[in-house]
Amino acid sequence: MDAPLRRSELATPATNDRMFAKAAASGADLVFLDLEDAVAPAQREVARGKAVRALTELDWGATTRAIRMNGVGTRWAYGDVIEVVTGARESLDTIIVPKVTAARDVWWVDVLLTQLEETLGLTERIRLEVLIEDVAGVAHAEEIATASDRLDALIFGAGDLSVSQRARVDTNFRPRDAYPGDFWHFARMQVLTAARVGGVLALDAPYPDYRDAAGYEEDARCSASLGFDGKWAIHPSQVDVANRVYAPTTEEVARARRNLDAYAVAQADGLGATGVDGQLVDAAHVKLAQEVLERVAAIERRAAR
Repeated sequence: MDAPLRRSELATPATNDRMFAKAAASGADLVFLDLEDAVAPAQREVARGKAVRALTELDWGATTRAIRMNGVGTRWAYGDVIEVVTGARESLDTIIVPKVTAARDVWWVDVLLTQLEETLGLTERIRLEVLIEDVAGVAHAEEIATASDRLDALIFGAGDLSVSQRARVDTNFRPRDAYPGDFWHFARMQVLTAARVGGVLALDAPYPDYRDAAGYEEDARCSASLGFDGKWAIHPSQVDVANRVYAPTTEEVARARRNLDAYAVAQADGLGATGVDGQLVDAAHVKLAQEVLERVAAIERRAAR
């Protein structure tokens, strides 16, 4: 199976019917219909049916179709999984599990999905992504990342983590007082490192101020520099920014190809390193170049679907 492409993941409340078609046509790599925080508690059971209809009736094109279920410790969790999977079947690709604090949370959803897939006769396994948005989740990120072979991604969530950490932040989850550097660097690196250990993707937190396109792009560029594969979007206007920022630039692609060509020539001459444009190119640079070109290939495959 090809590695999933997750430059952008667009959140859409599962109760807001008017937003479904726009979300499906947004160009996001993944759209999730939210049954959790974006839905009032009194509407969470009603939202399941709306999500099923959207998943099964709309043309999603190449976009991965997902829901965010309620946390495994809530009364809605099992119903979210059973009702939506039973209703949507092959029209549901991924379930996002929020507020994961330990591997057992992932295991619970995995086992329930296995039973449902066998009962319903589904031929494609439903994938999982999990939100690390609690201090316990940050502390146990590595065991979470390796908890299930269904897992595609760890997602860093700054909102609930702010509460769990008792952080003094504004509504955009940025520190209220001056702070030297990236306020969330430690948590981001915990999530990123765990994701790489588990062989899954790492996705950055949402940026609530959706009118601040420049701020969103700055946030995305910082996490992309660290190695994050993509970012959540809470408004369709953020999707194109994420798709662009988390894709290799023309210059990066050209450099990767030059490095690979030069290294191939060096190897043919019995050398383990060479120089390109006055800079060393060795085995580490080759790996970086290969990752760039693999990402380009994934983007091209998505565009062709």
